[in-house]
Amino acid sequence: MELCGNKNGKILVIGCFHGDEPQGKYLIEKYLEQKPDTKLVFIPCLNEYGFKNNIRTNENGVDINRNFPTKNWGSTDVIGFYGGNAPASEVQTNFIIETVERIKPEVILTLHAPYKVVNYDGSAEKYAQKISEIIGYPVEPSIGYPTPGSFGTWAGVERNIPVITLELDEEIGLSKLEKPVFKIFEYLESL
Repeated sequence: MELCGNKNGKILVIGCFHGDEPQGKYLIEKYLEQKPDTKLVFIPCLNEYGFKNNIRTNENGVDINRNFPTKNWGSTDVIGFYGGNAPASEVQTNFIIETVERIKPEVILTLHAPYKVVNYDGSAEKYAQKISEIIGYPVEPSIGYPTPGSFGTWAGVERNIPVITLELDEEIGLSKLEKPVFKIFEYLESL
């Protein structure tokens, strides 16, 4: 886990919450190759263990996106969605919490797969609409299933930071995602 880009920026972009969703890491690294002087703050790969092993969870079998200290946090035994023994029990969760508290982002974008939707939490609807126009995915205020202990609830709902969860198409080549996702990054740089 590391911060890249403009470490003093106010827009945070996070890739690879889930190790079996590598699109974010690839796209962030490609963008930084082309635009190293970006205004954005990036975490290319939050879940390095999951990425290396092509699994959703971290080294402790915890879904990082269910481990945040939210009012609705709850440990579950559902495979791949386990929220941990306690909220914020994982190093990755604490890294994100500390990063958000330190840089105080104005907008956060997380890159996931495979649902091809623009989901949002908090006051992010206007950003979600613009991202939808760029990538052509529908805006969905709900992902359609419960997400106790999620990052979107922690940052977007409970802290009122606009959070967009961009669910990318996993069935097309990564290079085909570059153009629309880079346009999204450019849009965020213009904020």
